[in-house]
Amino acid sequence: MENQQDNSNKTDATEIAGWERDILSKLALAAVTEQTRARRWSVFFKSLIFIYLFAVFGMAIYPKLKMDIGVDSKYHTALIDVVGVIADGKEANATDIIESLRDAVKDKGTKGIILHSNSPGGSPVQSAYVYEEIRNIKKAHPELPIYAVVSDMCASGCYYIASASDKIFVNPSSLIGSIGVLMDGFGFVDIMQKMGVERRLLTAGAHKAMLDPFSAAKADETKYMQGLLDQVHQQFISAVKAGRGDRLQETPDMFSGLVWTGEAGVKLGIADGFGNDDYVAKDIIGAEKLVDFTQQGSFLDKMTGKLGTSFGQAIGSLLQGPSIR
Repeated sequence: MENQQDNSNKTDATEIAGWERDILSKLALAAVTEQTRARRWSVFFKSLIFIYLFAVFGMAIYPKLKMDIGVDSKYHTALIDVVGVIADGKEANATDIIESLRDAVKDKGTKGIILHSNSPGGSPVQSAYVYEEIRNIKKAHPELPIYAVVSDMCASGCYYIASASDKIFVNPSSLIGSIGVLMDGFGFVDIMQKMGVERRLLTAGAHKAMLDPFSAAKADETKYMQGLLDQVHQQFISAVKAGRGDRLQETPDMFSGLVWTGEAGVKLGIADGFGNDDYVAKDIIGAEKLVDFTQQGSFLDKMTGKLGTSFGQAIGSLLQGPSIR
């Protein structure tokens, strides 16, 4: 009887041990399966990160990659952005726009060029550089049309550039014009006096601190700076007249800095018609395919450029130069 009980206990112990082994085996298998799954997801996400970084690196090294928009065709319309504030170091700057224009001209498939314009203006110097480049291209390649197509706004420096093109197309609600020059700043003299702050300024040169915001304005210096602005304004006016010719329906306010809607602009001759990029490419130029030639600049160049110019911009903000906007 005791032997039978011992055998039964041994059988129960064996079954329990087997059950524990099964549980442990299943747990171990589940752990291995989970580790394998986690490893696969880890490899997947690492691969995605690698692909992303590779794409970013490629864009940094090859910023001139052109983007095709539209159907395949032997000829295309080159699209170049004039978007944002026009200034050295900004997204819209003469160096990038001019390089974009030259690349488009060199491409044998380019049938025409569209300047996609959406800017409030900016530096008269940068604008003049692009204006002259367009005029030079027109002389060297009179058969190649260059059109400015305005979306929301083409004012001041942007219009300076657009006036060099063959034609300007707008939306009836676009804002266009603002043919004028400004130079703005602040004066803190009264505030400093009220706060008991004494201005200590040393200069070598009678007008070295001209328009210093912490000193009282001097009549002769204000008159001198107004003369400079008038000169830049006249250069702007001359450029517009040379570019637009007898299409301008001159009024007393035309060069006063006012802006007009696209609809009014067509009537005044500061624009030629209505249309967007697609319309001009297909129906005016005759090459429906759009190829973006806009120079973006490499990511690394942008980062180093921003670091290199940040201090200069901080100082320059205190002594703002002329701006056609």
